[in-house]
Amino acid sequence: MELPEDLITLQQAADEEGRRIEHLEGEEQNAQRRVWFNAAAEVHMAVTDWARQQGLNRYDVEKELRQRVRHVPHA
Repeated sequence: MELPEDLITLQQAADEEGRRIEHLEGEEQNAQRRVWFNAAAEVHMAVTDWARQQGLNRYDVEKELRQRVRHVPHA
């Protein structure tokens, strides 16, 4: 499945926001969790729109996107 670069970029950004939570505590952690949630929601909406336009199952697109972003093969 060929995924558009903007979906890949959005997923990478959301994943990065999620990783930032690990090193925070208290209100900073709560604030970062909201940032991460919003970034993840943006990815979800973009995936849903793109899948609909392509006539694809949203779940399959999201699964492929996450695998591609999170499991980059090492050279």
